[in-house]
Amino acid sequence: MLKKCIMIKFLLLMALFSQNVLSTEVGPQQLIKLATDRVLEEIKLNSNDYRANPDKLFALVDEVVLPHFNFVAMTNLALYRHRKEFNDEQKMRIVHEFKTLLIRTYGKALLEYNNQEVNYLDMLGSVEKGKVKVKTEVTQTGGSAIPLNYSLKRGKQGWQVYDIQVDGISLVTNYRSSFSREITKNGVEGLIKLLSERNQ
Repeated sequence: MLKKCIMIKFLLLMALFSQNVLSTEVGPQQLIKLATDRVLEEIKLNSNDYRANPDKLFALVDEVVLPHFNFVAMTNLALYRHRKEFNDEQKMRIVHEFKTLLIRTYGKALLEYNNQEVNYLDMLGSVEKGKVKVKTEVTQTGGSAIPLNYSLKRGKQGWQVYDIQVDGISLVTNYRSSFSREITKNGVEGLIKLLSERNQ
């Protein structure tokens, strides 16, 4: 449970990037570091306000997360072989619901931040080829450091995250089994309905 909370918190810490720095202007490793520093400061300064009014935090996340996450790619990874079963209209709806689910879940977890630190390690992949993995680790008092890696691709909007791995476990593909079960049981509309109800 602790590891899951840390994974969620620091995914958002990376995502809530200062709007004064465009992802097209910095490298992937610098993007993550600037984003983390920016949001740690934001949480420290306004944690009481966000706890009193979580909708304000959700609005902040919704406003700034989109440019730095590729939710279409993340949804495709989560759906895996079922992704071809969605028509264009259904695909738009499932991407919207999955995005909302992640934002709400991460926003709530952000409120649990308790001064953990992030160490930045080596980066894998090729910046020139536009696909990298930024390696970090999260340190916590009284426990071992937790590896936390960000997979990014460069597109028209700059560098965007399409997956996170904690101790080698993918955050996005963790949803595959539950999504697959729901689609097998109730079809693609059943999954969309389930996520929509969960997001209410």
